[in-house]
Amino acid sequence: MKESNLPPVWFITGCSSGLGRALALHVLARGHRLVATARNPDTLTDLVAQGAGRCRALTLDVAQPDQAAVVVATAVSAFGRIDVVVNNAGCGLAGALEELGEDQIERCFATNFFGAMRLTRAVLPILRAQRCGHFVMISAAAAIANYPGFSIYGAAKWALEGMAEALAAEVRPLGLGVTIVQPGPFRTSFVSRSLERGTERLPDYDATSGRFLRLVASMDGRQPGDPAKAAEAIVSAVEAEQPPLRLVLGKYANDKARRKLAVAARELDTWAALGIATDFPAASPGRPQP
Repeated sequence: MKESNLPPVWFITGCSSGLGRALALHVLARGHRLVATARNPDTLTDLVAQGAGRCRALTLDVAQPDQAAVVVATAVSAFGRIDVVVNNAGCGLAGALEELGEDQIERCFATNFFGAMRLTRAVLPILRAQRCGHFVMISAAAAIANYPGFSIYGAAKWALEGMAEALAAEVRPLGLGVTIVQPGPFRTSFVSRSLERGTERLPDYDATSGRFLRLVASMDGRQPGDPAKAAEAIVSAVEAEQPPLRLVLGKYANDKARRKLAVAARELDTWAALGIATDFPAASPGRPQP
């Protein structure tokens, strides 16, 4: 992960609450250095105090296109390098596709996808020059298999994962790593603080997206996932000799992933003959291939 004799430098977005805060606390407890960012840096004063010179709190709204490059430059000026980048800052958007406003859709993608993309691009030249470093992309169980009511939120996370998969292949020869984290329901303030509802409510979707959103609300404060344990797992994965491309957190998400893979395998087998038959006929023996 790093080649410096000094503790590694973690750059984590969205440290004001939730998984980002839990990860920031765990990183500091391990003696690592930290660049903690949030839209309001006043929420990070306790992290700065705990870090005792090892933590810098910086203002970053990932949805603002012009902020990433400035914050990255400030981080490098403070610590001389960056070793791990955690794209954690995010927001939810709940409602059937037809119930969502255009501005809500744009805001969801601006935060969950474009914000992570811009920060990643801003840091890449630094990690390339170092020839070591790691990106952590915080995704969601909605990217394993999406839910009614999470069409746009899940789509933004799927976009993030698609970018991360290609990035992993692009930077592997340069000594860099990428890990996509797929957490299940964790006991954070995401539902109460970061989950925006659609601008309309249409009765026709009450039995699908409406039912799902009522379930999400009923679980708030009772989610099975422990953010502190998630933070420990993420750090362990990053520090592993061969970090995973995907890290699925919690029993719920692991069970969901296994079900999705099994269903996908059955469907692939069922329709394989029809799909394979769409190729041109195989070339005759001895004929040159294009």
